Amino acid sequence: MPTYAYACTSCGHKFDAVQSFSDNALTECPECGGTLRKQYGSIGVTFNGSGFYRTDSRAKTDGSKEGSASSKTESTTSAAPAAASTPASS
Repeated sequence: MPTYAYACTSCGHKFDAVQSFSDNALTECPECGGTLRKQYGSIGVTFNGSGFYRTDSRAKTDGSKEGSASSKTESTTSAAPAAASTPASS
């Protein structure tokens, strides 16, 4: 369940409340009985890895290709003949 931050507009009391998405927002301050206001802030989400940046899909300008996709393909193809030759020699 998400945690919401509230602040009283009358006394300035700040607190967090764990509520379900379907619960109504709190409206009354537990300290003074004044009106509450939900506090909004930045969320702690970071996007890491390929595919999240604007420059990921662009071609390289210097002609070189970076990335692990080509090295994975080469290692897979080079490992396949060695695996195939091992059972044949038995």
